[in-house]
Amino acid sequence: MSRAAAVHSLWTDPSASVVLADAPRKIPAPHIEYAQLSPVLIVLGAAVLAVLVEAFLPRRSRHLAQVATTVVGLAAAFAAVVALAAKGYATGKAHVAAMGAVAVDGPALFLQGTILLVALVAALGFAERRLDPAAHGRPVDSFAAQGAAVPGGDAEQEAVKAGWTTSEVFPLLLFAVAGMLVFPAADDLLTLFVALEVFSLPLYVLCALARRKRLLSQEAAVKYFLLGAFSSAILLFGVALLYGYAGTVTYSGIADVVNGTVRTVSPALASSTGNDALLLIGGAMVLMGLLFKVGAAPFHMWTPDVYQGAPTPVTGFMAAATKVAAFGALLRLLYVVLPGLRWDWRPVMWGVAILTMLVGAIVAVTQTDVKRLLAYSSIAHAGFILAGVIAISPDGVSSVLFYLAAYSFVTLGAFAVVTLVRDAGGEATQLSKWAGLGRRSPLVAAVFAVFLLAFAGIPLTSGFAGKFAVFKAAAESGGAPLVIVGVVSSAIAAFFYIRVIVLMFFNEPRADGPTVAVPSALTTVAIGVGVVVTLALGVAPQYFLELAGDAGVFVR
Repeated sequence: MSRAAAVHSLWTDPSASVVLADAPRKIPAPHIEYAQLSPVLIVLGAAVLAVLVEAFLPRRSRHLAQVATTVVGLAAAFAAVVALAAKGYATGKAHVAAMGAVAVDGPALFLQGTILLVALVAALGFAERRLDPAAHGRPVDSFAAQGAAVPGGDAEQEAVKAGWTTSEVFPLLLFAVAGMLVFPAADDLLTLFVALEVFSLPLYVLCALARRKRLLSQEAAVKYFLLGAFSSAILLFGVALLYGYAGTVTYSGIADVVNGTVRTVSPALASSTGNDALLLIGGAMVLMGLLFKVGAAPFHMWTPDVYQGAPTPVTGFMAAATKVAAFGALLRLLYVVLPGLRWDWRPVMWGVAILTMLVGAIVAVTQTDVKRLLAYSSIAHAGFILAGVIAISPDGVSSVLFYLAAYSFVTLGAFAVVTLVRDAGGEATQLSKWAGLGRRSPLVAAVFAVFLLAFAGIPLTSGFAGKFAVFKAAAESGGAPLVIVGVVSSAIAAFFYIRVIVLMFFNEPRADGPTVAVPSALTTVAIGVGVVVTLALGVAPQYFLELAGDAGVFVR
């Protein structure tokens, strides 16, 4: 049956929908499943507690209290996710909670667990205070002494002399994590938009708080804010158009209208549901907003500048956690809301995936800054993950979930290593300065080489298992040309990863080259976790692939 015929079959008698103006109406009390929402509530509670710590504790006591609050809150939230999965909410008990606003199912719990682990490891990098030399006898971290001070001004110099630290980065981190937890689990478009703003606004601020290169950091934050505001506006406009088309913002409600399974609609909506322009344009605009967040081409322009200018611990957190949350939301939109339009959006997503893989791999070859190189690498990886998204199959979902988990810890570890290589100006991110690093510090260079090999997809690393899974799912769903482009892009990407390894181990170290700072246990643990996960998922990926497969069913 054609779509037009399906629409005409939805018309009803106008008299059936007339409601008397003076008829009494009862407003139902909201029913909230607090236990199923406990991971989000725990993180939000920890964020509020961290704000109170910032307001009432003396400055000298805040850092330790904030670190403890953050770590305990994130660990408790992860325990809540594990408890929900153990009780069957990832499979048989999966349902939509909070009056249809939030889904509690396998993909949501898997992605929430990944985000919480990523945030927990990232928090260790936020708390590191031994990499920079002490300022006026007090330890300092990667963040500005006073975020509101003009770079280089008197207020900043006084704040540095006083030994101040910007400990409010921890509540900002927690609020961002709370938004990220809701984003892939949102089951209506308004919840999706609110979650987007909740995690985006703290990230805009965090990007501007670098202790060194303050102007570059603030420039990155302004670029991210402006482009992020545009993408949010586009997404919100798309939400409005989809609401105009379907008369509802719930995912299942929109999907029913798209599929023509709604039996009755109001007369006011009978004409709008026949307007495919509202559906196609609205869906495209929401999709654009999500593609911006995953860093897919041609919506990737913000990524290199923001990754380079933001404090490196923030860059690592953004590169890992934001991708997990955004791809989770993208999966739910395409698999739950718009599966009936797959013949419309699949060709477009094919083009986006191919462009993303090629742009990320080719432009990365020309980069001379390690953070910008990793930024373009993340763009290429977004294209690889999109190959799994486009598969429209259970294997596609499970491969994307596995790839996101594997990629996150490789990224966190790589950026943690970048924080260790330093010169008089702070982090030495120019690739030319990394020449001979393998001779100056063999262990650090070897660890970074492991992460680069994982990015390249070399066997026995998590990168190989992830790429094999998404390419296999894409090929089985008829995407063989997409896989060919992916393999070619991977070969191009392998060139610049191997180039960095050759630079570190086979070039002579420069006389004025950087030194490798000795980190505290915090950064050591963060890097160690990255290495262990990278090798574990590469050597024995089957258990984790099965775990992702069991968690790959969306609830409606």
